[in-house]
Amino acid sequence: MTAAAPATLTAEAGLAALVRLNAAQREAAQFGVGPDSADRDRPLLVIAGAGSGKTDTLAHRVAHLIAQGADPGRILLLTFSRRAADEMTRRVARLIAPASQRGLASAMLPWSGTFHSVGARLLRDYAGRIGLDAAFVIHDRADSADLMNLVRHELGFSAKTKRFPMKGTCLAIYSAVVNTQDELGAVLQATFPWCAEWQADLQCLFLAYVEAKQAQRVLDYDDLLLYWAQMAGEPALARELGEQFSHVLVDEYQDTNRLQAAILLALKPDGRGLTVVGDDAQSIYAFRGATVRNILDFPNHFSPAAHRVTLERNYRSTQPILAAANAVIARASERFSKDLWSERVSSQRPRLVSVRDDADQAGYVVEQTLARREDGVKLKAQAVLFRAAHHSARLEVELTRRHIPFVKFGGLKFLEAAHVKDVLAVLRWARNPRDRISGFRALQLLAGIGPKTAARVLENVAAAPPGCALLDEQPVPEGSRAAWAEFAAMIGALGQTAAAWPTAFDTACAWYLAQMERLFEDALVRRGDIEQLARIAATYPSQERFLTELTLDPPDATSDQSGAPLRDEDYLILSTIHSAKGQEWTAVTLLNTVDGCLPSDLATGSAQEIEEERRLLYVAMTRAKDHLDLMVPQRFYVSQQAGLGDRHVYGSRTRFIPNSLLAHFEQTSWPAPEQAGSGTPQSHQAALDLAARMRAMWR
Repeated sequence: MTAAAPATLTAEAGLAALVRLNAAQREAAQFGVGPDSADRDRPLLVIAGAGSGKTDTLAHRVAHLIAQGADPGRILLLTFSRRAADEMTRRVARLIAPASQRGLASAMLPWSGTFHSVGARLLRDYAGRIGLDAAFVIHDRADSADLMNLVRHELGFSAKTKRFPMKGTCLAIYSAVVNTQDELGAVLQATFPWCAEWQADLQCLFLAYVEAKQAQRVLDYDDLLLYWAQMAGEPALARELGEQFSHVLVDEYQDTNRLQAAILLALKPDGRGLTVVGDDAQSIYAFRGATVRNILDFPNHFSPAAHRVTLERNYRSTQPILAAANAVIARASERFSKDLWSERVSSQRPRLVSVRDDADQAGYVVEQTLARREDGVKLKAQAVLFRAAHHSARLEVELTRRHIPFVKFGGLKFLEAAHVKDVLAVLRWARNPRDRISGFRALQLLAGIGPKTAARVLENVAAAPPGCALLDEQPVPEGSRAAWAEFAAMIGALGQTAAAWPTAFDTACAWYLAQMERLFEDALVRRGDIEQLARIAATYPSQERFLTELTLDPPDATSDQSGAPLRDEDYLILSTIHSAKGQEWTAVTLLNTVDGCLPSDLATGSAQEIEEERRLLYVAMTRAKDHLDLMVPQRFYVSQQAGLGDRHVYGSRTRFIPNSLLAHFEQTSWPAPEQAGSGTPQSHQAALDLAARMRAMWR
C-alpha cells in the first residue's frame, strides 16, 4: 500500500471530521485547500488565541490537505518540540486513518519535527554540496560552552588583568548575535553592556570558536539554523528545497527568530503552500532571539497579503478570567485585534490579593492550595507562577515546612546529568575522534588518566591521518595500560560505520556501568538514567539519529537528580511564566504582581521590553481554567541588585493593571483584618525586623 492510500480510503471521513470544528477553526483548516479553491495555496496566517484549540485546528488542516490529495511526504510541519510534533502526527493519524492503519499513518509525515531537527537532517542530506562532513557531531549547550572556554583559554583571554566574560556569557553573546542577526556591537549595547569593552576580543574569540568547530567537525544548536539559512540563501538550493515541500506549516510562529523567518521566506518566497499559526500576544521569548515582528509583519511579505483567520473562542478559561486578560492585552501598543470568549460562565472574577510581604504571600498560597485540595482539586491541577525563579524561594521554604510536595520547573535536565553526559561523550568521540570536548571528557573516565594525559592523546589523534589514530599505542600511565587497551578496543569498535545498533550502545553502557561505582557515591541512583537511556536508544534506527535527536530534544531525568518528589503521587506545580507557556491548570496563582517584579526592573529599558512584560502577564493569566489569584505584596525582598545589595522594597500593583481595569477583578487582602493582630505572620514580621536591626548594629 502506498503512503497516500490510507488518506484516500478515509477522505470522506476526514471531511466529516471538520464538522466538529467551530466556524473559525473550519475556515483555517479548509482555506486554500483543494483544486477548486479560488485561493489555492495562498499564504495563511492563523491567529490562535490562548486555549482556542490551535493544535487540533492545525492537525485538521494537515489531514484535510492529505485527504484532498497532497503528498504527505512533501508536507513540512515545523514545531518547537519533538513532543509537539509527535502529538500533531498522532492527531493527523486519528483523522485520516482507521484504527487498524494508524501505525502506518503515523509514518506518513516524515518531515514533522522541530526547526533544529529538520535542519540537522537537511544539512546531512546536502552536506556534500555545502562543504560539510556528513558525519558531523552536534554539541549541546554545555559542550558548546566548554569548547568556547577552551578557545578562550588558548587565546589568553582567561589571563586578562581585568575579568574577561566567562564561557557561559561568551556563548550567550555569540548565540544572540547569530539568532537576532544583529551586529555584535548592537547586541552588546542592548543586552550585555558590561561586556562592551571587550568587543574586539569577543570578535576574535568567536572567529576562533567557529574555526575550532569546523576543524573538529562539530556543529552547535545555532549552526543548525545558520547553515540552513545560508543554504537557503543560495537561489538554486533554495528553489530545490522549496520544491521538495509542497506545503510548509509552522506552529508557534510568534516564537521564531529572524533566522527561522528568513528560512521560511527563502523556501516559499511567494508564500504558496505556507501556513503559520501563532499568537502575537504570547510572544515572550525575546531573550532567545525570538521577535514578535515575524508574526506581526507576516501578512505583508506577500502580494496579495496572506489571508488571516482569528480563533477567538476559548475552551479553557471562564469568561471572567478571559475578560480580565482581554483588558490587559488590549492596552498593548501593537497587536492583532482579537477578543477571547468562552461559554464557560462563572460568577468568580480573578482576585487581586493584597498581602503585607512575601511571608504572608506564602501563607496565603499554602492556605488556598490546601483548601482547594479539600474541595477535590488535586495539587497537580494547581500551579504557582512567577516572573523569576528566585521569587518562589520563601514559598518553597513554607511548602517544605508544611510537608506539601512540589515540583519546580526548570531544574536539572536529562543531558545535564554528569553520568548521562559521560556515556554520550564516549559515543560522540568514537564517532568523531576530532571532537576534543567529548574526547577530553571520555578519556578521563579511566582510572589514572587526568587532564594532561587526555590532552596529549587528543593532540596525537588530531595530528594523525584520518583513520590512523592508533589508540592502543597512545602514551598512557603504565598502571592504566590494561584498562586503556580495553577502552581503545571498544572505541575502535564503536567508531565503525557498520557497528550494529543498539548493540553498540549496549557495549558502551556495559563498559560505563563498570566504572560508575568508582566515579559516583550514588551510583545506584544514577543507574536508572543509564537504563532509561538504553531504552531510548533502542527506539532509534541508528547511532546518528539517536545522538542528533537526543541532543536536540532531551527527555527529563528519572533519577533523584531531577528533583521530582518520586514518593508522592500528587504535587503542586511551581513554574516560571516562561516554562508555563502552553500549559493549563484548574487554579493558578501568580506571585509578585507588582512593578519591579512584573514588569521586572531589569526589563524596562525599552518600549519593546515593557510590551513583552505585558505579554508575560497575559500568558500567566490565560493558564487558569477556573481560579486565578494575582498576589500583590506591599513589601518584598530583592536580592543581589547591582550596587544596592539585598534589601526589602515597597511595591505597588503592576502598571499593567491600572485603576481603569479594576472592575474586572475582585480585590481582597490577606490575612483578614480580624486575623491581622494574631498568629504566625505578624510574629514572623517582628522576627524579620529584629534580625534587620541586629545586622544594622555592625554596619
